[in-house]
Amino acid sequence: RERGRDTIFRRKKQAEKIISYYTIVWAQSPLTFSCPFSATMAIGRRAVVAFGAINYYRLTAAFSAHSKLPSSRPFCIGSQIFPSFVPTRKPSALSASFSTMEHQVDIAANISSVKQRMDDAIASNDRLNGGVRLVAVSKTKPLELLVAAYETGQRHFGENYAQELMAKSSEMPDDVQWHFIGPLQSNKAAPLVKTVGLNKLACIETVSTMKLASKLNRAAETWNEESGIEETKKLGIYIQVNTSGEESKSGVSPGEEVINLAKEISSECPMLSIDGLMTIGAPGDYSCFDTLVKCREDVAAALGKDVNDLELSMGMSGDFEVAIANGATSVRVGSTIFGERDYSNLSK
Repeated sequence: RERGRDTIFRRKKQAEKIISYYTIVWAQSPLTFSCPFSATMAIGRRAVVAFGAINYYRLTAAFSAHSKLPSSRPFCIGSQIFPSFVPTRKPSALSASFSTMEHQVDIAANISSVKQRMDDAIASNDRLNGGVRLVAVSKTKPLELLVAAYETGQRHFGENYAQELMAKSSEMPDDVQWHFIGPLQSNKAAPLVKTVGLNKLACIETVSTMKLASKLNRAAETWNEESGIEETKKLGIYIQVNTSGEESKSGVSPGEEVINLAKEISSECPMLSIDGLMTIGAPGDYSCFDTLVKCREDVAAALGKDVNDLELSMGMSGDFEVAIANGATSVRVGSTIFGERDYSNLSK
């Protein structure tokens, strides 16, 4: 009985913290809207209902500006049904500044700063203007921040988790180009391609095994058959190279291994387009960039391609300027744009 009372007490305190936190976040939202639901002393199952309702109303208001997202619909959790909701002010565009209790992230200013730094690195290294793509890495970040980035003109986004990418792709506008940049289990290949679609899935940047390549090839074939399009569309991939030799890093080894994988994919996977190479590298070890440049030369020669036909995805928040100086054509920048990440809400 004592353990039972302790459990109830802990759950009550947890529920109160949840309601208190989300009520404050709700109140600090840059959007103003009315809500008929009051959540003050909710506990147990009521806390779950309150949690869901507050988030539902907040997200409905936040994204009602987008035609894809309904601004009014009934909402139900269990036996609790909430009425349709119309915000008192329908925003024409989200503010690019997102507030929480802990910090404020000015997405527009951050993207502007990153692009200026990219331009400076391009100019100082005699690179062509527009020759480097910015991929905004939005893993674990809420949709509000992605929308704010989208409104600045950002169209390429990178995600590390298949489930998260699938969920976000259905909520964001159709002209967003998604880059998958995390480890991909072969059993997630088909659902990822089917859900996102080849029109929006720009590239899988982390292909390092023939098993994954074969799964992606079959998924691309199926998507083309089911979509009914006249012109066949291939799935773009990058081959991930472990340029640092660290056991903790994924990717094939430079030299014969990356060459052989590229040749095998090219001959066995007609629905895949090898668009480039990708590496993460070791922090502070800029020789990894030189290694990937050499791998591109080797792969291009093996496939009979011009080196400029293969992209180099390398460089992140801490070193993208050095990567550009070493020839990167695509940089993956996350925390510098969106702020530090919170992994507490991810399922293990």
